[in-house]
Amino acid sequence: MRRTRIRNALIRLLAGATVGALAGLAVAQTAPTAAAATDSAVTVSGRGEFKDMKFTVSQTKNLTSQAVTVSWTGGTPTTFAGTQFNTDFVQIMQCWGDDDGTVPSNPGPARTQCQYGGSPTTDRSSWPGNAYDDTRQVFYSADPTNYGQDNRYGAANPNAPGEVPFKSVDGTTVTTNTQNNQFFNYNTSNEIDFARTSANGTGQEYFEVQTANEAPHLGCGEPVTTGGVTRPRSCWLVIVPQGHLDLDGKPYADKSQVNAGSPVSSTNWANRVAIKLDFNSVGTNCALGADERPTTGSELVADAMTSWQAQLCSSGKVYSYTELGEPDTRSRLSNDGSSGLAFTTRALGADASSAAPSDTTTYAPVALSGAVIGFTIERRPKAGAPESIDKLAGTKVESIKLTPRLVAKLLTESYRSSPWGAVISGTAAKGYGWARNNPAGLASDPEFIALNPEFAYLSVSETPSTDTDLMTALGHTDTARALWQWIISDKDARQFLAGVPDDDGMRVNPYYSTNADLNPTGLAFDPTNLDEYPKSDPWCTIPPGTGATLKQCMTDFHPYVEDMHSGALHTRRADTLWKSSWDALASPPAFKSTGPQTVGSRFVITITDAASAARYGLQTASLRNAAGTFVAPAPASLTAAANSAAGKNVAEITPSGATAKNAYPLAQLVYAAVRPAKIKSAARTDYAALLQYAAGTGQVSGADPGRLPAGYAPLSEKLRAQTLKAVQALLHYTGPTADGSGGPADGGGTDTSGGGPSGTTGVDGGTTGGAGTGAGGAGASASPSASASFDGGKALQTTAAGNTPADPANPLRYAVPVGAALGAVAGAGAPFAGGNRLRLPLRLPLPGGRSVTVVPELPELSRRLRRLLP
Repeated sequence: MRRTRIRNALIRLLAGATVGALAGLAVAQTAPTAAAATDSAVTVSGRGEFKDMKFTVSQTKNLTSQAVTVSWTGGTPTTFAGTQFNTDFVQIMQCWGDDDGTVPSNPGPARTQCQYGGSPTTDRSSWPGNAYDDTRQVFYSADPTNYGQDNRYGAANPNAPGEVPFKSVDGTTVTTNTQNNQFFNYNTSNEIDFARTSANGTGQEYFEVQTANEAPHLGCGEPVTTGGVTRPRSCWLVIVPQGHLDLDGKPYADKSQVNAGSPVSSTNWANRVAIKLDFNSVGTNCALGADERPTTGSELVADAMTSWQAQLCSSGKVYSYTELGEPDTRSRLSNDGSSGLAFTTRALGADASSAAPSDTTTYAPVALSGAVIGFTIERRPKAGAPESIDKLAGTKVESIKLTPRLVAKLLTESYRSSPWGAVISGTAAKGYGWARNNPAGLASDPEFIALNPEFAYLSVSETPSTDTDLMTALGHTDTARALWQWIISDKDARQFLAGVPDDDGMRVNPYYSTNADLNPTGLAFDPTNLDEYPKSDPWCTIPPGTGATLKQCMTDFHPYVEDMHSGALHTRRADTLWKSSWDALASPPAFKSTGPQTVGSRFVITITDAASAARYGLQTASLRNAAGTFVAPAPASLTAAANSAAGKNVAEITPSGATAKNAYPLAQLVYAAVRPAKIKSAARTDYAALLQYAAGTGQVSGADPGRLPAGYAPLSEKLRAQTLKAVQALLHYTGPTADGSGGPADGGGTDTSGGGPSGTTGVDGGTTGGAGTGAGGAGASASPSASASFDGGKALQTTAAGNTPADPANPLRYAVPVGAALGAVAGAGAPFAGGNRLRLPLRLPLPGGRSVTVVPELPELSRRLRRLLP
């Protein structure tokens, strides 16, 4: 019997590894791109009725999966017919192809090659479109007299709407049912159907640019060879303004109905404004066969590594990067020093679950960033709102203030509408009386309104998909720990968690109470060392008003995202992933997503990292720091917080310790950690080169490949000097090594970020507890140099020219081996699957060409497996 169990387990391992590897291979075919360049903003004027309008796109070169700002001036204020957009609004889309030659003064693509028309096909009662201005439907007329008519498509039946076809980059053409076609739909299209022009004639939108990874039917960034030269495929951003004049130049006669037609109709397309977009290359990596040095760890360094690798790759050296939660990163490096270089914000041994290794660990600061609370919120004024508020209808809120207690309310699911259906018409379900008198959501919380007064005049649909929770990532991270540390550093937040109502009587969800007497589990919720965002409330119900036959629970109402980057992307799209619509006709019946929120009333809020927020153009909250000041994330506030970093081993920034008035409370320093005794000499040299670059050119801010992207603050001279000392420590390491090189062992012990003799501690150098460097590093300048110097005969040399074909510094390089490993784990663990609460973080592909690997310790699974084996 036991041999049979062993044989079956091995079969599951092999099958799982095979399937996982194949899945990983499929994922690996789409690699993300490098970081974007600056100084490429383009402004183009409109034509005809729109000749006074000027449209500006903030970035047009070296694009990746990101957001760009599209702004305009000289327009006429938008008007509405009821709740629908009627006149003078703007529509934006992304297209592929060469110039079609129809407008010599403004080259642009054919309208059949534009991703547009993916508006909702159901639940359109509150949708602001008329089924023509948000689709590809047109009416044929050989001699058009009205906007929306078309002189080419629909001729087969002039009395019924026709459709403008969509042609994919692979040549496939969709001629019918274009609203929900095989290539794009409401959930995936990046089109902006309705962008409002304000009372002063200006407008602004954040447009999500998609590469071939996200929109393969457009192919933007794919390598294309023409005349023997291979370049990334360029695409187009196309703006179609809708006005208030008809084709005859006279105002629309009927202002009670929407007169606008499809922007891809021949009549509206005549007014299109096209702006060329140049992309970084997608789909290829560094030189094939190049040796690869693995790096693993903190998501906070992901965008920086992506940018740096774009330059380092030109030397032929690939530093792969696998995203992994910091606690698991430390555990992995502690258990296996040969795993390479790891990124962490804390020293090995900082976690209660693991001890620091006895041999030397070299630490080097590489990045200064932090967690942010990013949001997309649009103003929808209440009836009777002041004119100053009313005229801002539909525009985005640029800033909000949040306290630790307000964030605690969100994370503990304490707003009335968070456990959806627990309170209906004033009647609370058993055990949920605490929620009856709580505000429905953040926007109606008196504490929030006192800090953000305009929300007293804004209407928000307070549901699980808006202001009742924060969109958070699954898994264990130092970012989550820092956020909980910020919360419990505040007296008001601590008292709230303990069960003390706030000044307006709001009470904590008892499942998150730190008072065991109040907590229904009989155990106190303990955020002291918490490094994740638990969903502790077991509430499940059939959502009211859906007619569903299945229940939803808190992880359905408030789904996790894979990582902070994913949270930023979904917040940009205004899609919280809640499957709130019951589809009784599905087989079997199931809940489905309604897609992104409706324009003009979007409200999504997330915990993400500063770099991802900047990448997708999210607005960010100002948080109250230890000095009582509300501070937004910015290079200056991150630097002010870094000045407070302290600690015996790796200096950490703590929310309570960042006491400067201008210090951002959730700033974090990221360190590279290497155990030199466990890697070979060549690996030490290569990692030294990476750190040398990170301390030099890598700290020069800019969006060009190789620079420090937005969302980071350059390291101070002192921190860069510490990194350069770590470089010397690696280059001149003389202790025992994995390949038998080096001198005798020199003490071991617990190391720090000091740089003194063996066995000492400090905060100004590279390594202690092992071989002392005794060197002052390579000499950091007062400001980062635009060209890094390299020491050591085998140190890598980098160039400043060009960018790489794609981003090799991404987790997809490990898609095959990690897919195999996860498949093996899945195969072995299949007999133990079950339950209704997902607890195991997984490595998953993400929108935007990235993926996340979060592999925590699995003690229970290990124990079960051991019981099966002899």
